[in-house]
Amino acid sequence: MTPLTKETMPKVGIRPTIDGRLGGVRESLEEQTLAQAKKMAALISETLKYPTGDPVECVIPEVCIGGAAEAAACEQLFQSQNIGLTLTVTPCWCYGSETMDMDPIRPKAVWGFNGTERPGAVYLAAVLAGHTQKGIPAFGIYGQDVQDAGDDFIPEDVESKILNFVRCGLAVAIMRGKSYLSMGGTCMGIAGSMVDPKFWEKWLGMRVEDIDMTEFVGRMQKGQYDQDEYKKALAWSKANLKFGEDYNDEAHTRSKEDHEKELEDSIKMTLIARDLMIGNPKLKEMGYGEQSQGHFALASGFQGQRQWTDHFPNGDFLEAILNSSFDWNGKRAPYIVATENDALNGATMLFGNLLTNTAQVFADLRTYWSPAAIKKASGHTLEGNASGGLLHLINSGPAALDGTGQQSIDGQPAMKPYWDITDEEVKSCLDATTWHPSMSEYFPGGGWSTRFKTRGGMPVTMTRINLVDGLGPALQLAEGWTVELPDDVHDTLDQRTNPTWPTTWFSPILNGKGPFVSTYEVMNNWGANHCVMTYGHVGHLFITLASMLRIPVYMHNVSEERVFRPSSWRAFGTADLEGADFRACQNYGPVYG
Repeated sequence: MTPLTKETMPKVGIRPTIDGRLGGVRESLEEQTLAQAKKMAALISETLKYPTGDPVECVIPEVCIGGAAEAAACEQLFQSQNIGLTLTVTPCWCYGSETMDMDPIRPKAVWGFNGTERPGAVYLAAVLAGHTQKGIPAFGIYGQDVQDAGDDFIPEDVESKILNFVRCGLAVAIMRGKSYLSMGGTCMGIAGSMVDPKFWEKWLGMRVEDIDMTEFVGRMQKGQYDQDEYKKALAWSKANLKFGEDYNDEAHTRSKEDHEKELEDSIKMTLIARDLMIGNPKLKEMGYGEQSQGHFALASGFQGQRQWTDHFPNGDFLEAILNSSFDWNGKRAPYIVATENDALNGATMLFGNLLTNTAQVFADLRTYWSPAAIKKASGHTLEGNASGGLLHLINSGPAALDGTGQQSIDGQPAMKPYWDITDEEVKSCLDATTWHPSMSEYFPGGGWSTRFKTRGGMPVTMTRINLVDGLGPALQLAEGWTVELPDDVHDTLDQRTNPTWPTTWFSPILNGKGPFVSTYEVMNNWGANHCVMTYGHVGHLFITLASMLRIPVYMHNVSEERVFRPSSWRAFGTADLEGADFRACQNYGPVYG
């Protein structure tokens, strides 16, 4: 069963609150309050989409909330409508604790209209104080400029906070109740592949499902996959993939027949991994009812090395295709599959995908190349965004083909939601990628690995969740730009690692603070060998989402005016916002227990 359908998507609950005093006060405010709620709902539905591509749906009660009885009636409505987050809105004074959203789990925000005729901002301050006192964090939305009572527009600063809150709140709600599928176990001693159920359950509200990799062997041998789709996928791969040079030396070169079988097995593995994640009704038609259900997985990881790859094709094809926004069936939402079963990178990929609806690039944070080292190796002088040196993001094949940067927005390289990608852009991504026989010394069982070079000039955000003993999960991120080196320079540097793996050259934005004094210090302060690259300067969204999940952020280069956290975070300190974030997250603890 697929976890992402229009029918399963959580809705946004809009709570219009009002001064409940009848006899003139309430009557004068009903129309204005409901109009404000409807305006907010229209903004959300017209701007934001679910991962399915459908517009985000909002639910508004027919009656404004003036007291506890109407608050309870609204909650009953929301319980029946799969509400995942709420926005309370009002232009006036209301009774704070009588009208507030008391649900302890749902993300919640309050917009108090900044006007002088009626004290909506006073209610905002009062109800946020109640949320803080009761230990139910809420986001406060307060416009910078005073508006007239009759204004029917939403100011730009308010609009931005509403939309960013909803983006992050939907991510929280969509994750709840889904699964992470661990396909295999620990990979090469990598700590991130030692999947921690506590993290997924208590911080994300997701279960961990595990399968042994022999499940792949059994399904491949017994033909437990859609045979017609397999033939379609094989024909598509042969017609559309550009097969490149074999970089193995003579002693490790495999035969043409080996390569052919490895491609066939790689496609079968791809179909099986997808079916394990979300199920496939075709399997039920074939008599495999249990297998047809899948594991309701929103994200997964493929162990691969070494117990699998010593004997079978690696997971590079599987991961590259599933993580991309297209395949032989056309354009579709990316599947989240972490290489080497690094579940922490998988969670970070899931965050990026849900916040932006775009494919994610999984990579090693492999090397810091200083300007002097690049000059020595290639004779090239770095300039512009790259003048402080570069970080080499590279790994064996799992990077989404969207990461080529062959899509565009306003003429600039980009990675887009699948519904905005054109057929020409799909072809460009495929044409910019070459597929090479995997390096036998790494992968004795064979397989196919990808090679591409990400286009420069893309705004991107590099992220990673780490688990810290005694603390729990902590997030780090760096906004920056992709950089495109001249082909000869790129080849000189790339050949020193592995020419069969995709490369992104990344330059973080430096602001002179903490690790962001230099590109070297960004590398030096990174908490693991893996990272995720998400399109756009979206570090502020990661920070907001992390606060909803009570995950502190200990390294970022997002300016303070873009940071949006629950109002109660201020009570833990206003001078040292990073420290306050840690104290608040520790105080409230994980959302689910």
